[in-house]
Amino acid sequence: MPPRRRSASGYRGVRHLPNGGFYAEIRSGDLRLSLGTYDTAHEAARAFDAAAWRLGRLRVQMNFPDARMLQQALDLAPPPRLNSAQDRAEHTALQRRLLVAQEDEWVMAEWRRRHPEDVAYEQEYWERRREEDTRRRREERLDRRRRKALGCAQANLVNAGGRSFFTEEDERWFDIWLSTSGDTDDDGGADDWSD
Repeated sequence: MPPRRRSASGYRGVRHLPNGGFYAEIRSGDLRLSLGTYDTAHEAARAFDAAAWRLGRLRVQMNFPDARMLQQALDLAPPPRLNSAQDRAEHTALQRRLLVAQEDEWVMAEWRRRHPEDVAYEQEYWERRREEDTRRRREERLDRRRRKALGCAQANLVNAGGRSFFTEEDERWFDIWLSTSGDTDDDGGADDWSD
């Protein structure tokens, strides 16, 4: 039988997981012996070699030929991961949160199925809110533009030697520096003056 191809991790019996960890296992026919997950591919490969020594595998079937005896392989292998009470409590809490979230999704799906008129009303409500918010923002931008245009016109009038109807302490002078950019546009940058 030809030797097994090495996995993408570069080591025999080690697979790279989507979460960034590495999973080690030994396969022999129909038997699969899980060795757990590790932070690095090197640690997973060392654990594979230690288990392979215990099972009496040939050295050519191992990842590192530097271990010449079982004890050397065990010394080089990472220590087993210990699950503390805190680890178990965190796992239990996460499982509860997951169950609550799944239950909420199920209840909401059932509610939507039983009350389509409420779903339609809710969608209409949020559409009205979006339209009102968009209209309010447009009115605020238009007001800022008008105030800035008035302030700039008064400043130009004073600079040309004329007299402004603003008093010296009038806060409308500060309107000259109002921002009228369209960086808060929701309508794809359409000009508010074209309405």
